[in-house]
Formats: sequence, C-alpha cells, structure tokens
Amino acid sequence: MIQVKDLNVDSLQCTITFVYEDQQTDSNILEKMKAKKVFEGKSGQIFYRTTNDLNYEIFVGLGKYEEVERNDFVNAIAKAMKQAEKLNVDNIGIYFIKVNGLCTGATTKAIVEGVKLAGYKFNKYNKGKESYNPYVTILGAPKEKAEKMVEKITEASNVIDGVILARDLVNEPANILYPETLAERAALAGKESGFEVEILDKNEIEALGMKAFLEVAKGSIHEPKLIVMRYMGNPKNNEKIGLVGKGLTFDTGGYSLKPSTSMDTMKSDMGGAAAVIGTMQALAKNKVQNNVIAVVAACENAISGGSYKPGDIIGSMAGKNIEVLNTDAEGRLTLVDAITYIIEKENVEKIVDVATLTGAVLVALGTEITGVISNNDDFYDELLVAGKRSGEKFWRLPNDKCFKKLYKGDFAELKNTGGRNAGTITAGMFIEEFVQDKPWLHLDIAGTSWTDNGNDCTPKGGTGAPVKTLYELVVKHVCKHSK
Repeated sequence: MIQVKDLNVDSLQCTITFVYEDQQTDSNILEKMKAKKVFEGKSGQIFYRTTNDLNYEIFVGLGKYEEVERNDFVNAIAKAMKQAEKLNVDNIGIYFIKVNGLCTGATTKAIVEGVKLAGYKFNKYNKGKESYNPYVTILGAPKEKAEKMVEKITEASNVIDGVILARDLVNEPANILYPETLAERAALAGKESGFEVEILDKNEIEALGMKAFLEVAKGSIHEPKLIVMRYMGNPKNNEKIGLVGKGLTFDTGGYSLKPSTSMDTMKSDMGGAAAVIGTMQALAKNKVQNNVIAVVAACENAISGGSYKPGDIIGSMAGKNIEVLNTDAEGRLTLVDAITYIIEKENVEKIVDVATLTGAVLVALGTEITGVISNNDDFYDELLVAGKRSGEKFWRLPNDKCFKKLYKGDFAELKNTGGRNAGTITAGMFIEEFVQDKPWLHLDIAGTSWTDNGNDCTPKGGTGAPVKTLYELVVKHVCKHSK
C-alpha cells in the first residue's frame, strides 16, 4: 500500500531521504556526512543509520540535479527499497523531492514504480522467495497537490500491476503456459479488470483463412488459439486502436532448429502477447476513455512429422503467398494474419504490433532500447512522447524501399526472411506488407523484454516492456483528441 500523508516519523520503522550531490540540505547530519565524505549524495551511493528510537534512516544519492533522469530516480527508489527489505522493515516513509524535468504527478508515478517493481519476485515455484510489499507513505509532499497525487498513485499502481502481469506471463514455463492456458490467463485478466475476451479455436481460425498462422502452429500438440480482447472505453467514438502481440508460447525454431543454448529462454517468445495483455488490464482498471482492440495469435513452433518445412510455400489471410526459407522466422507469419484480422474484422484505425522478433535487434540496439519500424511519422512521434513519459526508450530504423528486394520471393510474392543483412528491418517491412497503409508501429522487443542480468527494478526474467509505453500511447491519444 502506498499513501500520501503527514505522519510522525517516530511511527515509522524507516525513512528514505534522497540527496543531491550539488545541493545543500537542511540536515546538519547530512551536511556533516558530506563534509567528511562518508556520504556525498553521488549517484548510486546509499547509506543507512539507526536513530535514537532504533529505527532506520536510509539516504540515497541522486548525483547532480541537472543530470538526473526519470529512470535514475526510479532506480534510486528501488535501491532504497532493496536496502529496506534487507533491514526487514515493513512501514516506510519516503520524503518527496523535486526531480529535474518531472512534475509532481510524474514524480509520484516514478515513486510508485520504484516501490512496486523493487518488491517483485516470480516466486510461484520458489517458495523461499517472497515478494516485498511494505506500507509506504510519501512524506513532505505539496499539500495542494495531495489529492492529485492520490489519483496518480492509483493510476500508476494499476499500470505497474499490468507490467507485473506481463512479467509473470513471460516467466511461466512453457509446460504451464501454452496457447490454451495463455488464453485462460487473458480471459481471467479481462474478467477481473473489465475488458471483453473472445477466444477462437482451430476450426474458427481455419474458417477465417489464417493459413500462415496455422502453418506455424501445426507442429505442436497444443492447438492454436486466437485471443481477441476488446476494451471500449469510449463507446460514443468509433475510432479504435489495435494492439497485436506475438504469442509464441515456445519456439524451438522448427526444422530450422535453434541451438540448445538459445532455447532455454524461448518461453519468453510470447513477450509481445504478455505486453498487450498487461496493457489491456491497465487500461481497463484505469477506465481510460478510448477504444482498444488487442489480438494475440497464440501457438507453439515445434517439430513433428506435420511441421512446416523450409522451402514450403504457404498462404495467408490476406491472400498473399509466402515462401518459407527459415522456419525460425515464424513470428512474422503469425503476426501478419493477426494484423489482417484486426484490420478486416475489428476495423481498427491504427496498429501497434509488439514482438520478440529478431536477434538482430540486440546486435543493433542492445537490451535497453526497443527497435521500431513505422510507416507514419506522426504516430512514431506519439510513441516518442509516450516513451518519454514512461522512461522506456525507442529507436526508429529505416524502412526504405531499397530493402524490399531482400524479401521479395523467388517462387511466391514474399519470402519470410531477407537474409543476414538488415534482419530487424526486413522482418518489420515484411509485416508492413500486410498493414494496408494504416498508421502502424512495429516494436521489436527481443532485446528489451527479457534480462539475464537483472537490477534493483527487474530481476532476471521478463521485464514487462513495453506495457508502460503502450499505456501512455493510448492515454496520449485520448488527450490529443479531447482538446
């Protein structure tokens, strides 16, 4: 629980104070520590001491005021919470502080994010790990902003719960989470938070003509599911935004088999699906006044006598034929049918697809920045604004027509891989062939949806990216059209 309230600090087990390296404080104790260089407020520094009442004071350095970014502040909060967890306290006060570039509401949301994500653990199968959920009070906040801060706490808590849901889904092993159970989890989220979920089975998918999706799915004993989620937050408006998440609950690579060292994390290949499910939950819980449809083509890419093979020519819901050169380039095949469905059956005006699509995006951008392909400058600019608000980072790659020749088919209209060069670009542009000129964003989250190293905000496993940005994108879209 997180609240805004003026309390007697003696009633708290611990207080957390943030300190700038280049700003004087009102505390004689802090100034003495700075002078003696015991604690100087440098970025990443942390110091704690006991008070006369045998409670704790934690001091966290933020560095120089002008250099602190939103994520630096969130990480500092998480670091302090990790220290509080070690001290085994469960009633904490956090002193509000002005952060460069953040208004009071944005600072409040950052505090909520740092507190809640620092306590996250995927402990379903490890009973020794317990999530950390202390009582937290924000102290010293501007009194005239208190009511608005309470609203922001509720909003941010719901968004971070969406991030946590996405993390939980990604972290589930593939023997537990497969197309049917992923659909069940989406339906449960819809029931609990207030969005509609329709689940289409194999026969219904066949009737829709989703041939590319079915080709990928047919090697697995688990039948595919098309998960359609609808949140109509503004029934008076016909405009709808479409979210499409890649839903490969496990990816062996098919006959283009992955190395075993690359396969143990392939339970995370549904990170796009997890992100859109988490986003739908956040939107519904916060009653955002916009209409959003999300679609997940959920299946496994497995090997059997019935699996699709390199050299096959397959169809698609859009009627385009595709030459399969690599069965490990399967995500784009499921996505294009899902995109055709969301355009033709759900009548969305704009589309964002989210996918752990290419290893090439890690080579290009690493693990902190999501690669983007887009056909619309204005829509991309909206994404950048949303990313600035969420703290998630994006970089647009070119979709110049010079790349088209790389995935032009020899025996069909298209081939499902453009080869070694420009792999992230050609994968995104392959999808672009199916968006029917709708404003579109393709987010390749192969680098950002999973972490092997972990940090104070994110342990090893799913990160929940980019739930926060998708949420902000929809909210920004509401604000833009309500002026």
